[in-house]
Amino acid sequence: MRTLTYQFPASTRPAHRAHVGVVGSGDLEILLEPADGSGNSARCAQVRVRTSVEGFDEVWQTTLERFFARTPVLGTWELNDSAATPALVTLRLQQAAEAAGAPAPDAATEGES
Repeated sequence: MRTLTYQFPASTRPAHRAHVGVVGSGDLEILLEPADGSGNSARCAQVRVRTSVEGFDEVWQTTLERFFARTPVLGTWELNDSAATPALVTLRLQQAAEAAGAPAPDAATEGES
C-alpha cells in the first residue's frame, strides 16, 4: 500500500465532515474533516492518498491540482483508493465537497480545463 501526501492552497471552509464512496474494486472512499483554522491548515488542504496501485503519482498530482484549483476546500482529506479512474476520483472529490457543505465552484470557472 502506497501513501501519497499533498498540500494545496485552499480558502473555502466546509460546514461539517463528509464521507463518500467505499473502498471497493474501481472505487474510492473519501473522508473530509474540516480544518481547525490554525497554522497551515488555515491556508492549505492536507491530502493523504492510500492506494494499492503503483506508478500513478503524477496522475494523482494532476487530478488533485485540477480539483483544488477549482474547488479550494480547506480540511484534511483522506482518500482510500482501490484503483479508481481519475474521472471517478474527481467525482468523489466533488461529492465530498458538496456533502461537507462547501460552496460550489464559481460558475465562471466551470468551463475551464
